[in-house]
Amino acid sequence: MRILIVDDHPTLVWGLEQLIASQSPRMQVVATAQTAQEALNKASAHRPDVVLLDLDLDGRSGLDIVPVLSTQQPCRVLVLTGERKPEVLDQAVRLGARGVLCKDASAQTVIKAIEKVHDGQIWLDRASMARMLGAMHQPKDPEHARQAMLTQRERKIIETILTGHGAANKALAARLFISEHTLRNHLSAIYHKLGVSNRLALYMYACQHSLGEPTG
Repeated sequence: MRILIVDDHPTLVWGLEQLIASQSPRMQVVATAQTAQEALNKASAHRPDVVLLDLDLDGRSGLDIVPVLSTQQPCRVLVLTGERKPEVLDQAVRLGARGVLCKDASAQTVIKAIEKVHDGQIWLDRASMARMLGAMHQPKDPEHARQAMLTQRERKIIETILTGHGAANKALAARLFISEHTLRNHLSAIYHKLGVSNRLALYMYACQHSLGEPTG
C-alpha cells in the first residue's frame, strides 16, 4: 500500500512516517510533499494508492487539487486536517475525497482510515455522513450542484478568463501568478465539474450562468 503524505508541517509529516512504518507492514510512505504543485508532481511520479492530504498548504487550500488527485488512478484521497468547518469538509468529499479525518485522531484511527479508504470504502464521522445523506435527498438545480463543486481558486480562474478571454494560457497564468502547468490542471478540473470541453465552452457557460463575475 503506497502512501503520499501532503502537509507543510515537517514535524507532523515525520510523525506520520514513523507511525505508518511502525504500525502496518502493509504500508509504505513513497513520497511527501509540502505544496499543492509538489503534491501533483509526486502523485504523478509515484502513483500512490492513498494520499493523506492537509487542506492548508502554505496558504493555499488543498481543496484545489482534490479533483486532480482523485482522477489519477489508483490514487484515493484521505483528507487529514485541522479544519473544522462542516461546509469545507463536505466540499472535500464532493470534490472526490474518499474520507475526512481530523488531525487529533488516534494513531489506530489513522491507520484504520487509511486501510478502509485503500479498500474502496468511505471514511466519514457520523455528523458528516448525516449531512451528506441529507443533501442527497434534497432536490437541487443540477447547474447549482455543478457550480457548488468549484473551489475559490477555480472561480478566480473563471473570472480571469471572462476578463481576458482571448489571452493565451501563458498570459492567463501570469495574471494568476501560477504556472501554465498548474493552470492546465485547474482547467481540466473545471471542465470536468461543469461538463464543458474547452475554454470557449467554459466562457460561454460562465456568461450564460453569470459565473465568475467579480464580487467586488
